[in-house]
Order: sequence, then structure tokens, then C-alpha cells
Amino acid sequence: MRIRRTDLAMEARELWRESAGETTKLPGVEAWDGEREGVAVNTVRILDGKGEDALGKPRGTYVTLTLRGVANREEDVFGRSSRALAAELGELLKDVPERGLALVAGLGNRSITPDAIGPKVHEHVLVTRHLVAQMPDLFGGLRPVASLAAEVLATTGVESGDVVRAVCEQIRPDCVIVVDALAARSLDRLCTTVQLADTGIVPGSGVGNHRTALTRESLGVPVVAIGIPTMVDGATLAADLLNAEEPPDLGAGKNLMVTPQDIDSRVADLAKIVGRGIDLALQPGMTLEELDQLLG
Repeated sequence: MRIRRTDLAMEARELWRESAGETTKLPGVEAWDGEREGVAVNTVRILDGKGEDALGKPRGTYVTLTLRGVANREEDVFGRSSRALAAELGELLKDVPERGLALVAGLGNRSITPDAIGPKVHEHVLVTRHLVAQMPDLFGGLRPVASLAAEVLATTGVESGDVVRAVCEQIRPDCVIVVDALAARSLDRLCTTVQLADTGIVPGSGVGNHRTALTRESLGVPVVAIGIPTMVDGATLAADLLNAEEPPDLGAGKNLMVTPQDIDSRVADLAKIVGRGIDLALQPGMTLEELDQLLG
């Protein structure tokens, strides 16, 4: 049976409840809703193998922020969204040493806009590793941070996962934050949600091109994945629009992916929000205004 495709844990939970019934208890999973800075936050925690089987995702914590006001430029939406993301990311990194080296890896192909979110987030990351090492009197109060844009195999000839692993072996970070594009089930969640997960990520999963996983097991340090849904699988979209029980067979269009018409501006906005959120989480003593001055 063909299934609706989504990389979001909150949507996987919704799909399970639709198939099993609203009153059926989902085994091995906890979920709750909250709010930060006026931003809706949904948390799904997969506790055991039963939860993994039910949702098709590894056990861990998945936090989804819904950023509804970005497209309309609501008051302080960029600041509120960045601060909310920073707070949730900080919770997932709470066991990492306060001054431990962090590596941020933006995954994706900057030449394909829906897949460019990772490299664009990299452009907004405050890189401090060299400053802390070379001028400790001035910058010793900052956490050392390194960042890279790990492009795709088609443009570099090297798997992005291999690039990240090689850098980890060289600089020995205390944690890794990876950013990549995801696929959502619903059009409403395209470019309006950000998922954080302490389970790591499989590069290319958003476009169905699964590569080597970047996880605590593969890298030897905690890995937090930040994913932004920028596309919907064509068959999944058709099933939702037709209210069908399962996605139809699209034949030659089976690999079709749908993305918003204004994807360029949406990716640019989300890259800034996510990048600033990462900066605030890694440098909690700084403000957005100070980051803007440093990053221009």
C-alpha cells in the first residue's frame, strides 16, 4: 500500500491517528502543545520500539515550531521566531558543555532553491572558533563555533555526510547541528514550520534521496537536526486534495515534488530566522541586535 509521505513527526502522528481512530492510544509516544514568544510549539517524544514502528521514525524528541506570521511580516515576527527556536534548541543542547565547540552543517544544493535552505542558513551563522583560539582576551567569552555548507554529491563528488564526518574527525566538536530541507504532507506546513530533532538526520531524505545518516552513533557526539519543509510529494498532495485513503499512482509523475511559487523569498526569510536562532542558542549572552551588527 502506498503511504502519505512526510518527514515531520507531528504529521506522522496525525496520520497514525487518522488511520487508527482519534480515541485510540498511540503506543510508545508522548505529545503535547505549547507556546514560546507567541509561536506555537508541538513536541512529539518517541519512547520505545512501539513508537518507532507506529510513526516510522527513530526514538527521540521532535519539536515543531509553527511560524505563521512570517509571510505577512507580523510585528517582530523574525525576532520572536528566532528567540523561540533558540530556546527550543537550547533545551536539546542542554547536556553539551557551555563552552563546547559546536559545528553547524548546512546540507543541500544551493543551486536548487527548495534544497538550498541548509547552505543559506550557513551564511547566517556567527563563526567564532578562530576568534576564540587566536584572540582569547577579546573573544574568550564566546562559545567556539565552526560552520560549513556541505553541498551535494552531484556538485562536489563527495557525499555531504562524508564531508561532515571528516570535519568532525579533524576539529572534534562537542555537538553538531545539521540543517536540511524536508518534505511535508500538507501544503499548509510548507515554509511555515521548523522541526528540531535530537535524533540526527539522513541527508537528502526530504527529496527521497537517502544518504548516510548523521547521528550520534555515526559522528560520536550529540547531533541535533533542524529541518524545514519546503516541498510536498506529488502523490501525497493528490491524496489530500482528493480526500483519498492512499496516494494515487501518478505513473510518470511518481517522483513529482511540489513547492510554493514564492519559494525564493520564503527560503531567504527562514534561513535568516533559523540562522539567528542557532546563533542565539549557541551564544545565549548576545542579543539579536548585536548579532545583526556582527553579521551585517
